[in-house]
Amino acid sequence: MKVQRLPNSKTKTAFAAIIMKKAFHSASGQLSNSPQGICNVRMSGEELLSRLLDRKWALTSPDSKIHQIKLFTTTEKHGGGPLGGISFLNNTCPFLGDDMIMRDEDRCFYVVRDDLLHPLVNGNKARKMDALLPLLEDHIVTDLVTCGGCQSAHATAVAVSCAERGLKSHLLLRGEQPQILTGYNLISTIYGKVTYVPRTHYAHRIEMLKSYANLVAGNNGDVVWCNEIFEASLTAQKSRASCLGQMDAHKGIDNCRKKVLIVNEGAGDAVALLGVFRLLQYLSQDHLLGRKRAIKFVVDAGTGTTAVGLGLGAICLGLPWEVTAIALVDTIDGYKQQEKNLISEFKRLFGFLLKKSSLNEVDGEIVHWVERCRPRKFGNVLEGEIEACHRIAQLTGILVDPVYTLAAWEMATLLSDEKLKQDADVVMLHTGGTLGMFGLAQRYKSSFHSLKDGAFPSNR
Repeated sequence: MKVQRLPNSKTKTAFAAIIMKKAFHSASGQLSNSPQGICNVRMSGEELLSRLLDRKWALTSPDSKIHQIKLFTTTEKHGGGPLGGISFLNNTCPFLGDDMIMRDEDRCFYVVRDDLLHPLVNGNKARKMDALLPLLEDHIVTDLVTCGGCQSAHATAVAVSCAERGLKSHLLLRGEQPQILTGYNLISTIYGKVTYVPRTHYAHRIEMLKSYANLVAGNNGDVVWCNEIFEASLTAQKSRASCLGQMDAHKGIDNCRKKVLIVNEGAGDAVALLGVFRLLQYLSQDHLLGRKRAIKFVVDAGTGTTAVGLGLGAICLGLPWEVTAIALVDTIDGYKQQEKNLISEFKRLFGFLLKKSSLNEVDGEIVHWVERCRPRKFGNVLEGEIEACHRIAQLTGILVDPVYTLAAWEMATLLSDEKLKQDADVVMLHTGGTLGMFGLAQRYKSSFHSLKDGAFPSNR
């Protein structure tokens, strides 16, 4: 992924009614000489987003393919759950923009294919690190320390992204080393330095991360947190050529002074919201999803960061989009608190831009958090879900995993029943998860053995 600076967006602002619990109103303000040089005029959502997104990015483009999934009722039952008796057809070149209104009369939902952004990095992870990765170069970071579960997609994303930039990654994984390395665990081991941490020690994540980062930094090195370098980037801009020159000098010396960056588990920091904003700005273009059409946006939730980013971005652009996030890891109350924490941190970092923005009035309740169709302890796979993933793959060419993205697919299917009644399109953000299937194949051998035996033929 190459670093690139994109110009400010010049798309025409088109505000629509916001389907949210709060309404926001524009008002004019007076000019003032702020320390940051930002005038105190109330900005439109488009102007605010342009300023937030005027930076270097890891992804060369925010583009993502959009597919349309058409649903058909069948007489055959394929297992239990919400997908039983339903067949799918993938339209890879659907009508978008204004043509969605004229031609979208079938029971269907749309899929934003962020799973195709990178062969090894999940789509939501690539978005979260879109604004962060260029800062590693600007601030001459040499090592990155983070943590996650044994089959952590986040750890894999960090390991691969760091290796692509010549940086060293240190991955603290919870539990014991598996007998056979596979899936995310295998890729993390290949690309980064993995250390397995006892669960009792892992329970104290902050202390664990700081302690390990200090060991990596040594006596002469520095340890910084993700939001610290992001805050520094907002107040002290350095020339890219100078920084890259210093970076190259550091790479040539094995024993140089180290600068170690700590990234929280799941990259659930406020800087991660910016990459999601960038995606939303792209999707809201007139020739894609547009800004006038009501949309129910569906996403599976791990840390919940992607969902909060979608909600904040929708308010900023005045989009009539409602964000539904399936709570998979935490409780509904836990996600609501995480939502408030992320919004609070975002407002703290960008307060100088938000003084005259409607976003400054937001404190929560921008995401509709819901339980999974069939609730369970996180990580468990219920009977019939491997088979459901199998059928979806054979019918549409899209791979979903039973832990994360199948939950979003099921919710999008259920919401498509309401689509014709409520005149709102359903859009699922496919966050990835392909490598997770390899780890599950070891854990649920009997289910995958049945696939080998051909016990679940597709209904074509």
